[in-house]
Amino acid sequence: MFKAIMFAAALATAGAGAVYAQATGGTTGGTSGTTMGPGAGSSMRGPNATMGTTTGAPAQLMTTLPQHASAVSNWYDQNVYDQQDNKLGEIKDMLLDREGKVQAVIVSVGGFLGMGEKDVAVPFDAVMPTQRENKFWLAMNVNKDQLRTAPGFRYDRSKQTWTMAEM
Repeated sequence: MFKAIMFAAALATAGAGAVYAQATGGTTGGTSGTTMGPGAGSSMRGPNATMGTTTGAPAQLMTTLPQHASAVSNWYDQNVYDQQDNKLGEIKDMLLDREGKVQAVIVSVGGFLGMGEKDVAVPFDAVMPTQRENKFWLAMNVNKDQLRTAPGFRYDRSKQTWTMAEM
């Protein structure tokens, strides 16, 4: 549960800069002309960055929500299916770059009742969200054998990062 809360907080924080920049007329993303409002880039950058501390102006509160945003709950701990509607696995994590864009999705595949599972990384754009029977549905154009032979990763709690799994 704690991981889910931290995951949601990370995604919410990542998107806040873009929304603030839109509200103030600035832009985000890219490498040239990036303008973020006061305090928007705060303490989450650089090698000595620490979570939970801020510098600069107080956080800006939003009066509207982004139009095309997707809730974390639509992705986190959700099943992923192949093109024939066979369950492939479940999303366990999403990896963000420094600008807050989701770059990769960690999918737990294989196993039974938690035994023999393997976590694999796939590009974020490989997972296609759709609506089926009024439900949010995640699909990938891949089969179980491809996922079974993909490199595995594990979450290192002491480093708070994903690393290549030992074979």
